[in-house]
Amino acid sequence: MNETLPLFALFALAAGACIWAAIERGRAERARSETRFLREQASTVAELLTGQAAQSAEQVAQRLIQSANDTFASQERLVQAKLEAQLKPVAETLEKVQQHVASVEKARAEDAGGLKAQLELLMRATADTQAEARRLTQALRRGAGVQGRWGEQMLRNVLEMAGLRAGYDFDEQTSLETSEGRLRPDVVVRLPGNAVFVIDAKCSLTAYLEAQEQADEAAREEAYLRHGQSLRAHMQSLAAKAYWSQFERAPDFVVMFVPGDPILAAAAERQPDLIVQAMDRRVVMVAPSGLFALCKAVAYGWRAEEQAVNARQIAELGQELYRRLSTMGDHVAGLGKALGAATSRYNAFVGSLETQVLTQARRLEALKADHASSRIEELKGVEVTPRPLTKLAEAPGRLDANDPPP
Repeated sequence: MNETLPLFALFALAAGACIWAAIERGRAERARSETRFLREQASTVAELLTGQAAQSAEQVAQRLIQSANDTFASQERLVQAKLEAQLKPVAETLEKVQQHVASVEKARAEDAGGLKAQLELLMRATADTQAEARRLTQALRRGAGVQGRWGEQMLRNVLEMAGLRAGYDFDEQTSLETSEGRLRPDVVVRLPGNAVFVIDAKCSLTAYLEAQEQADEAAREEAYLRHGQSLRAHMQSLAAKAYWSQFERAPDFVVMFVPGDPILAAAAERQPDLIVQAMDRRVVMVAPSGLFALCKAVAYGWRAEEQAVNARQIAELGQELYRRLSTMGDHVAGLGKALGAATSRYNAFVGSLETQVLTQARRLEALKADHASSRIEELKGVEVTPRPLTKLAEAPGRLDANDPPP
């Protein structure tokens, strides 16, 4: 009996424990169910709150966005108005600048058009000049006659530019009869004092023209050498003619005119002694520039001669004027003497009239005799006498008609 009681106690304890455990499991399960329910309710509430919050937030955001857009639009309009007010002078200035640039561009286009036209004219003139130069070169290569006529024309141009006149200061193509035959200098230039000098312009230019057309340097140099030899040969033949000996008054030289400074320079460069030898032979080789200076000196000499002639004529006119002034001075002196004599006779007449006649008339006035209303005024003599020509009279010796002026 005593052994059964502990077993029953043990069994009761075990059953109690099982019941407790079941109760605890039910509580735990109920707790878990409640927790799950609460979680589901919380989730549902959270979802509801989240949806409401999202809807409210969207509405609020839309209102905020609309308000911000309105604010931004008003601010943008304000800023744009301020910016337009600030940029209006700049826009006006830019418009004026644009108008000015447009006018400048228009003027530039017009100027460019005019410049283009001028360039076209210049190119056309250059082409015409080149064509004329080619024709001139071709004409000069035809022979010495054409070259001679061209040289004579160049010579005439230089003389006229220097101030000399054809037919007065120089003669062209004159003929001279000499013991060796007839000579025909191109130009004879007159100098003051009835002197003359001769200018020749018949040098050959064929070799020089050939040198200008050569593309090969060696061929060009060979043509230049022949050109120098041609000028030397012409200089020697010109010196042999001795033109200066054919005139009574002429400087002992003859001028050899080369119608171009480069033409003479090309020959002198290849033959440095050419000009010195020419001067030794009394031949002065000159290009247009040198001849221009020489003829300018001749023109100056003629002006000096003309001034000297004018001075002599002025001296003769001065002498004649002095003689006429001397004669007129004699007449003026005689007139002064006559005026002085007339004044003396007038004063004598007035004195006689006052003392012999007018005194009796004044006595009638004192006796109250019937007379005219006007009184007899006292007459006075002329005290002023003509001024003598003392300067002419005091001159150290009067000039006769043939005496020079003082």
